[in-house]
Amino acid sequence: MKILLIQPRLENTLSQLREALHDYPDVDAVVFPEGYLNENVEEARTLAGQHEVILIGGYRKLQERPKDQAIIVGRSGEIVMDRVKYSNTAFISQAGLTMGIILCDELVLQGVKSDEPPSPDLIIHCIGVGMFSKEQFDEWTTAAQQMARTYRTYMIGVSHADGFYSDSTISIPIAYAFDREGNVIFIAENDTRPRIWDTETNEVIILQP
Repeated sequence: MKILLIQPRLENTLSQLREALHDYPDVDAVVFPEGYLNENVEEARTLAGQHEVILIGGYRKLQERPKDQAIIVGRSGEIVMDRVKYSNTAFISQAGLTMGIILCDELVLQGVKSDEPPSPDLIIHCIGVGMFSKEQFDEWTTAAQQMARTYRTYMIGVSHADGFYSDSTISIPIAYAFDREGNVIFIAENDTRPRIWDTETNEVIILQP
């Protein structure tokens, strides 16, 4: 399975997702940050069906609290996962992989929250804005690495390329991937180039944005 990880800029439309789908037509799935879709879920469903690609990330219900939702859209445009932030972590099967999403600070606040011990192949960590310090960057990548080891799962994560947390004046874009033993596949600090990760070979291709 070839997964494209993108770190788009914050936007109200899906122009960067459209561009990625056009530029990289051979990928099986696209992973994007928490909240990126905003309320454009129906458009994302149309894009998934048109390109026959799995979309994995987050969107927002701006009139609700918490507003952030984790979502997986299947190749035919059907919603196969849709869960509210801070609820139990859901796992589903797509393209032969059992996968789940954790959103942003769920990584450090609740980890994988489940009534039964899961056995995932892949956990996707969809992060909102960049890290507000180098210390936070190190803390979150270490926590993700430990999660990979704990659940013997691949672990990948992406943030937006921009945006600041609260009143911070620092925003460090983050993307990473760890294998089932917690070994580093890649860690991108302040490097927002898209990447294609092949789940079968562990090969990572760094693309020009």
